[in-house]
Amino acid sequence: MATPRFKEKYQKEAVPALKEKFGYKSIMEVPRLVKICVNKGIGAAVADKKLVEVGVDELTQITGQKAVATKSKKAISNFKLRENMPIGARVTLRSDRMFEFLDRLVTVALPRVRDFKGVSDNGFDGRGNYTLGVKEQIIFPEISIDKVTKISGMDITFVTTARTDEEARELLKVMGMPFKTKN
Repeated sequence: MATPRFKEKYQKEAVPALKEKFGYKSIMEVPRLVKICVNKGIGAAVADKKLVEVGVDELTQITGQKAVATKSKKAISNFKLRENMPIGARVTLRSDRMFEFLDRLVTVALPRVRDFKGVSDNGFDGRGNYTLGVKEQIIFPEISIDKVTKISGMDITFVTTARTDEEARELLKVMGMPFKTKN
């Protein structure tokens, strides 16, 4: 199997650019992407159990890797939620699948968002990880609009080895993440 395009981009473009900008002495110091976690909460699943299966199928189609249903940790009576009820779906991508997903997200899915002006840079957690919220699953070409019964969003978390938010932001920027420009 061929090396993913974004993996080569990381090795050929991102590593030298980050090494030069932050003055790393070794390439092992350069921050890298560890994993991408895609999480989809399905609140209406309390009433309809089939929605979790639909969510798992959609995440599986989008990421190319089997998604798993997430279960509630505790019971909340106001939401009619019992412990261990399926309430969402998640998938963790690593290695080649992670780079393939990042490629599709940056080059195909994000440009399909209506009135897209770039992603917010407020999603950093202070430890070099970035979380991005997507409002509609139909921005991914793998999802057929005709088969969608309910528009739902998802959270995409990029886990990096960067020690600061500045390093992580620069890594994602070099990898092609379209951050909003400050005016």
